[in-house]
Amino acid sequence: MQSGLVFNIQKYSLHDGPGIRTTVFLKGCPLCCDWCHNPEGISPEREIVVAETRCAVCGHCREACPFSDSIGGTGVLPARNEPCDYCSKCVEACPTGARQMVGREMTVAEVTAEILKDRVFYEESGGGATFSGGEPLLQSAFVIELLEACHANGIRTAVDTCGFGRSESLLAMARLADLFLYDIKFMDDARHREHCGVTNSLILENLQALARVHSNIWIRVPVIPNVNDDGDNLSAIAGFTATLPGIRQVNLLPYHKTGLTKHARLGHEYDLADVRPPSAEKMEQAAGLFRTTGLNVRIGGH
Repeated sequence: MQSGLVFNIQKYSLHDGPGIRTTVFLKGCPLCCDWCHNPEGISPEREIVVAETRCAVCGHCREACPFSDSIGGTGVLPARNEPCDYCSKCVEACPTGARQMVGREMTVAEVTAEILKDRVFYEESGGGATFSGGEPLLQSAFVIELLEACHANGIRTAVDTCGFGRSESLLAMARLADLFLYDIKFMDDARHREHCGVTNSLILENLQALARVHSNIWIRVPVIPNVNDDGDNLSAIAGFTATLPGIRQVNLLPYHKTGLTKHARLGHEYDLADVRPPSAEKMEQAAGLFRTTGLNVRIGGH
C-alpha cells in the first residue's frame, strides 16, 4: 500500500468542486507562484511553521532543540534553520501550540478512512473527495491508489492540478477521477516563468491531452491584479480554453490575502502584500471576456 505526505485534510470544503467535499492537501509543488495561498504545500518535505501571535517567548523550543548550540542566538527558534532534521522536539515542547509540524506521512487506508467519515454529506450534496496540494502529480502513485479506493467505496473524486507533471500520471488519473480542476495562470511562457518559476508549455500540452480523454474539466484561473488580469492574457486563456473538448466550466478565482500570514509563519517573503483583491466590477469584466467565447463561467470556486 502506498503512503504519501499530507499537510491537511479539510472537511466540509465548499470551493474544491461540487457539493460538500473533503479536500486532501498533498505536500510538494513544482511551481512557486508569487501569490500562492498554500505555501506550506510547496516543499515536498516536512516543515515547521511558527504562529508568532501564539508564541509566549518562553524558550522551551530552544531548550528542546538538539541543534540549538549550532543555530546560535537566543529566545525563540526561527521557523527555518539549517541543521534542523524535523525531529519535532521543539513542536512537542511548545506549550501554546505556536510551533506546528506541516506534513504527515499517511497511508491510503488512513486517508480513505478520513474521507469515509463524511460519506453522508457527499451523498446528500453531490460532493466527494478532492485531491489538491501542493500538486497531486508529484505523488501520483499515492493519488492513484486513493482514487481507486474512493471508487471502490462509491465516493466521487476530483483532482486539483496545475498540470505540471508526467503526462502518463495525469492520464492514469483521468481513468479514475470524476472531475479535474485544472489551473491556468498565463498563456505567455515568459510571464509564466517570471511569476510561477517554470515553463507553461507542459501544462498546456497536458491539458490538451487530458481534454481528449476526459469529459469533465473545470478550468480555474486566479485573477491577480496587475499580474495576470490584463485583457490580453485573459482573452488568450479564454480563446485557448474554448478550443478544447471536455471543458464544462471556467472558474475565475479572485485574489485574496490568505497566503500572507502563511508565508510569514514559514519565514518566507511575500511580494504581493500590497495587492488588493479585485473588485466585483473587475471580476465581471473578466468573466465577460470568457463568456464571449461561449464558455460557462463562474466567479469563485463552486
